[in-house]
Amino acid sequence: MNTDNCSGTIRPPFKTLGWEGGIDGHLVLLDQRKLPHQVFYLATHKPAQLFEAIQTLAVRGAPAIGVAAAYGICLGLKELPSDTAPADAIQSIEQNVSYLASSRPTAVNLFWALNRMQKAAVGYLVHNPSAGLPQLQQTMLEEAMRIEQEDCRMCDAIGQHGMSLVPDRGGVLTHCNAGALATAGIGTALAPLYAAHAAGKRFTVYADETRPLLQGARLTAWELGQAGIKTVLICDNMAASLMKQGKIQAVIVGADRIAANGDTANKIGTLGVSILAARFGVPFYVAAPSSTFDLTIADGSRIPIEQRHSDEVRILAGKPIAPPDSAADNPAFDITDAKDISAIITEKGIIRRPDTESIRAIIRS
Repeated sequence: MNTDNCSGTIRPPFKTLGWEGGIDGHLVLLDQRKLPHQVFYLATHKPAQLFEAIQTLAVRGAPAIGVAAAYGICLGLKELPSDTAPADAIQSIEQNVSYLASSRPTAVNLFWALNRMQKAAVGYLVHNPSAGLPQLQQTMLEEAMRIEQEDCRMCDAIGQHGMSLVPDRGGVLTHCNAGALATAGIGTALAPLYAAHAAGKRFTVYADETRPLLQGARLTAWELGQAGIKTVLICDNMAASLMKQGKIQAVIVGADRIAANGDTANKIGTLGVSILAARFGVPFYVAAPSSTFDLTIADGSRIPIEQRHSDEVRILAGKPIAPPDSAADNPAFDITDAKDISAIITEKGIIRRPDTESIRAIIRS
């Protein structure tokens, strides 16, 4: 796997995704369905394989999905005959953009990256109408690599901006996984923790298990353990008790889409954590890149919420934990109100007490 696309000073001891080879290469993904028991890299050669990887959460996290989807356009171009006309190549790209965009509905980075790739292709052929397929493939691969590189720099910047919010000798609660496993770099919510740890701060991270798929237990606890950051795994229903005992001084979570007013979609259960934090006076921070903001949506009520199969609730680690005929609801995300968010940490700076005006100012800066 190519490993030189991210040049940050803080690097996790694993690679979440990357392109292997040139224009005829393939996308390699760290298969997160197998963690923490097995570190297995999945090679994807076709858009259909990537579609399945996104849907089944082999690759997950809004920024990582966006980067993977950008490379997915490169996978699609590989399937075309070498003498494909430019107009037919654009049509193929448009088809794969629509196809990959249908894999998951909530994470806006997916659509952002795909739209960027499509615009790059159209722009290149407008200025180079006689270009052949190999030239277009190279241009698209370079654009996807730029998206990956930008994601790495974004993670580093979020870490630098947010590290001052990490309490030295304190406790930080995080929900789900918004770390290096969810990005091409060191993460969003976990980036301030990586940066603070590298700067000498010492703290305890409380990672809640994050039902129903246990991303906190399987992924965050594993990832932070790899980095040597002290981590305590807790059940989801322990957060209130720990806050009441004064063991948690900050909450940092990621985001899959942020509306214009600051309402934030994140993994199901985030809403409850934000309400608890407000009740106990614990600062609640969201960390996300500017590409996660959707300024076309006024508030969280307009954000589409992915509904996943109810078996994810009824079955745990392959074993039924409820009667097979039990009804089960399984929304993948919920909406945290902007009023309960102390600040949003972006690569452009910190938005304190986010609202429509403060968000628009920093995102458009």
